Amino acid sequence: MSSPAQHAVPQSRFARISQVLMASCLGVMAVAVFINVVLRYGFGSGVAASEELSRLLFVWMVFIGAAAAYPAGEHMAFTSLAGLLAKRPVAFGVLTAVIRLLVITASAMLAWGAWQQVVVGMGSRSVVMAYPVALLPLPAFLCAVAIGVMATIELIQRKPLDLGHGAEVE
Repeated sequence: MSSPAQHAVPQSRFARISQVLMASCLGVMAVAVFINVVLRYGFGSGVAASEELSRLLFVWMVFIGAAAAYPAGEHMAFTSLAGLLAKRPVAFGVLTAVIRLLVITASAMLAWGAWQQVVVGMGSRSVVMAYPVALLPLPAFLCAVAIGVMATIELIQRKPLDLGHGAEVE
């Protein structure tokens, strides 16, 4: 009899690194907020940088997670039309290409807007910690570039569309 671990899909280096980064962000956030709560309720003081640091790390954690979810096929998808076309290879291939082109277009628009915000934030500093404000939109830019590159590679390789890990068609 085989164990579930023997059938597990090996994780990519990208997935492992992103999980470590997200866990690190969450760990630092938890410690910072815990210390701040203890100081406020126990001693009547607090660390002003705690809230700003938590906000920054939360933004980074969300966008790292969004980039990591794309290759795993874990983003929300409406697969009813694609599921109906799955038995028609040509139509399914065309729909897959259109979906990937839409993902690339949306990623490019997000990257363009986020980059504009990065440039604007280069000359500003956060109020409490004085980090460059460009660090807030930077993860959106990096996430959009990563997803756009992954979608482009899938389009070039003509990778079939993942219909949801065996989930029901919506």
